[in-house]
Amino acid sequence: MGIAGVVAIAVVVAAIAMILRGGDVRLVLLLAALLIAAVADLTAWHVAALPLVVREFLATFSNEKFVVPICSAMGFAYVLRHTGCERHLVLLLLKPLRSVRGLLVPGVIVAGFLVNVPIISQTSTAVCIGPVVVPLMRAAGYSLPTIGACLLLGCSVGGELLNPGAPELLTVFALTGVPSQTQAKEYLPPLVFTQLTVATLAAWLLSRRWEAASTAKKRSGGEPIGSPFLGGTGFQRVEVKQHRLEAGATQEQADQLAARVNPVKALVPLVPLVLLFLAGPPFNVFHVPEEWLVKQASEKAAYSSRLIGLAMLLGVIAAMLAAPGKSRGAVKQFFEGAGYGFANIVSLIVTATCFGKAIESAGLAAALGRVIAAAPGLLEPLAALVPLAFAALAGSGMASTQSLYGFFFEPARALGHDPTAVGSLVAVAAAAGRTMSPVAAVTLMCATLTQTNPFTLAKRVAGPLLLGIAAVIALRLCGAF
Repeated sequence: MGIAGVVAIAVVVAAIAMILRGGDVRLVLLLAALLIAAVADLTAWHVAALPLVVREFLATFSNEKFVVPICSAMGFAYVLRHTGCERHLVLLLLKPLRSVRGLLVPGVIVAGFLVNVPIISQTSTAVCIGPVVVPLMRAAGYSLPTIGACLLLGCSVGGELLNPGAPELLTVFALTGVPSQTQAKEYLPPLVFTQLTVATLAAWLLSRRWEAASTAKKRSGGEPIGSPFLGGTGFQRVEVKQHRLEAGATQEQADQLAARVNPVKALVPLVPLVLLFLAGPPFNVFHVPEEWLVKQASEKAAYSSRLIGLAMLLGVIAAMLAAPGKSRGAVKQFFEGAGYGFANIVSLIVTATCFGKAIESAGLAAALGRVIAAAPGLLEPLAALVPLAFAALAGSGMASTQSLYGFFFEPARALGHDPTAVGSLVAVAAAAGRTMSPVAAVTLMCATLTQTNPFTLAKRVAGPLLLGIAAVIALRLCGAF
């Protein structure tokens, strides 16, 4: 590692410090990328890294591999919220939990996970289920930090990776050629469900300690123990609308819990997911003609991302048909969601990709490859832990996967490992890192919904997530999957 590599490490450390002090992640990563690239050019005595970073910024800024899937998925999420379809899916999943207090923690986590599969966006998932989960768990006597941790873990642990429309899968597809449908069906489920199972069980066990600490704090502060819904007597099988509301739960939220489920609206969020699975291998029920999505042979690489956009548009139409009274504002909501996706997700991917390119130009990627070549057993642990750490810093699993997967692609091929399997590991670990990031959009949303500190939520979910990733790595090393 040369001078550029040493300086790059120092810049990375400084970037971490600035982000932890509240600096804007995009600004910090972009400035760090430019500084690292400038140093790399100075030490090499020729200008190459800076133009590379600039080209990467402009190319990623307009790359439909990210813009089309992310913006269309966020637009679809906004339409679901506008038409109320997402609320009916949430009610359908959560109603069985209303009378079983002991299963609320794992039930809420799994419900968030399942909603995240069709909706893809973690923040939108939290917005969908939060208004139902918060009053439900408050009625059961759970503290707000525990509710926020369950909400965060379920919405962000990695459910979107089972959706062929997830941008992380397109990143792996770009280098391996393995369709996102195949990744979502064959490669990712063992990793994702291992992570979900271990993290959920760990959070379930830890929730007892969290609640005991909250109870002790209430006692020391002279606060009443137990929920006003229950008179301090424990969980009972009661309808929320029959009881007075606790602070933080509005009448509208209580009415949502008591609402009847419309099965047609509840199925609408699944429309794009079903279409994408049926349109690809191994089902191949139907095929969308290429002329509908691409015009020239040079555009065929864009077919997958445009297919995702088309599936989301068909989902929007289904939502409009399911709620005709709301159809008038659906198109406006779609474009507002698309704008939100570009401003808050694509922008972070752009800056993180520039940062990754700058790191590569400084020689750190090559140094990582040499380390893996010298110690092949480190490939999979590093493929999990490095993206996890970067996602925890940047607050984006998509950005971490996009900027770092390339670091492990060539070493995996050189060692005879399946690059797609390594890409799945990178994506799952990046999702875990995002979930434990206090600056992630989903963490901030869950903190807002539960009126808690995002650092508190990140700290609570970190342990279960690290245990889950440790289990995934151990099973991979043992050849279990």
